[in-house]
Amino acid sequence: MFKEKEGLFPGIHKFAPRKKVGMLLLCAVSLAVFLWVVLIDRGEAQESNPSIGNRLFREVGQKDNSTTIESVERTNAGQSALTIQPPPPVYFKGYTLPPGNPCESFTLPPPPADKKRTGPRPCPVCYLPVEQAIALMPDAPSFSPGVSNLTYIHEENSEKPEFGGYPSLMQRNDSYDVRESMNVHCGFVKGIRPGHRTGFDIDDSDLNEMESCRGVIVASAIFGAFDLIRQPKNISEYAKKNVCFHMFVDEQTEVFLRNSSELDGSMRIGLWRIVTVHNLPYDDPRRNGKVPKLLLHRLFPNARYSLWIDAKLELVVDPYQILERFLWRKNVSFAISKHYRRFDVFVEAEANKAAGKFDNASIDFQVEFYKKEGLTRYSAAKLPITSDVPEGCVVVREHIPVSNLFACLWFNEVDRFTPRDQISFAIVRDKIMSKTNWTLNMFLDCERRNFVVQGYHRDILEHWSPPPPPAAPEIVHPPPPVPDKTPQTTSNITKSSSVAEPLKKVPSKRGRDRKKRHRKVIGNFA
Repeated sequence: MFKEKEGLFPGIHKFAPRKKVGMLLLCAVSLAVFLWVVLIDRGEAQESNPSIGNRLFREVGQKDNSTTIESVERTNAGQSALTIQPPPPVYFKGYTLPPGNPCESFTLPPPPADKKRTGPRPCPVCYLPVEQAIALMPDAPSFSPGVSNLTYIHEENSEKPEFGGYPSLMQRNDSYDVRESMNVHCGFVKGIRPGHRTGFDIDDSDLNEMESCRGVIVASAIFGAFDLIRQPKNISEYAKKNVCFHMFVDEQTEVFLRNSSELDGSMRIGLWRIVTVHNLPYDDPRRNGKVPKLLLHRLFPNARYSLWIDAKLELVVDPYQILERFLWRKNVSFAISKHYRRFDVFVEAEANKAAGKFDNASIDFQVEFYKKEGLTRYSAAKLPITSDVPEGCVVVREHIPVSNLFACLWFNEVDRFTPRDQISFAIVRDKIMSKTNWTLNMFLDCERRNFVVQGYHRDILEHWSPPPPPAAPEIVHPPPPVPDKTPQTTSNITKSSSVAEPLKKVPSKRGRDRKKRHRKVIGNFA
């Protein structure tokens, strides 16, 4: 190798004096030096300012297994920061049924002409099949206009023992000033965890199970053993596995259920999970019933949707079909039926007084208070609002901040004034709607009667004569008389046909039929 180098240098010296060869060697040496300087400079630049791509790769591949890069810093002739913002929140924006769907062009048929039945009745409702309703359940919550962060007041060391805290008039007025972040009274003021030493106390095992409900809940309540347990019907297998059915009862009702052999150690009756409530906050069972009716979002903090039904009602339609029909298809977060007859608060108040629903002086005080706040009689000027009076035995809603705020403020009115929530509904709705573009769905009462069947309270049922026991001996009738063998006359045929005809004809036509038969008899005599 050394000998080869010895031969190489003498060759270079031999040809270097030549003009062309010397210039060529000089250019080659200059090019090599230039490339070496460029490469050294680029390497130093990469070490002092690594590329964004390389740093992204390093942050994604860190050992903390993080999949989201919150920010990337870049230094370029000084210090500047480039921040990658998180994606905007996604909200449910509604949908339209595909063309040709029967529910798209569905209209209510005229009511049947039956003069003898003038009261409320169910009407047809176009539901989607259960499978389609389940598939249309939104993946994201609806937008909450006006308020996005709602927290609740608790006063553990308060001298006032009231369950709702009894906010002052100043606090009440402030709660109707809707803004993005709000802190309001909403029951359970004695503690942070509703149902745990707050009044309306619930066992921890039940509270834990309630907190695990993250989808749809169906709830009802019986206090004072006032009603009977009614089992839901036509419920899909998917709903039986994924919907939480909870029936709240007091200790008196629990004893009644155990004595009637309906309730055992499993604390379940059919689909219903029985939740016993201790330390009820009110002496009036009607006020106690408003706690689960209006504050389900507090008792089930992780649930998305709720369906409240009074205990006198029997659910006969799958919950997902109800949610699809009255919430998702309408793109609303709150739905309640209108009263079938009354739509004016003042008329409703007088009807409550006439029926003895509550103390008349208290009802008058509440109505006068609302009049001073601007409540007026219902008129066409309130359109598209079609009623100020709900039929409050069914409430369908989504648990988002604005609908939760409405429920809290509605409960506060019930807590402050009378438990007749139909009287306080409109004032709360109108105050919130005046501050936001929030709307709710007040559907027809006949549509409500389509998915719930109204029963009777237990005291009424107990006054009825009980059915015969199943093992009762069958009554033996005497043998029938021996038929007469004599030939039948025309009058006998007429009598036998007249006995059978009422079974085939409408009772309202009996008088007309008698006249016809009378005219025929007169014609025979002629």
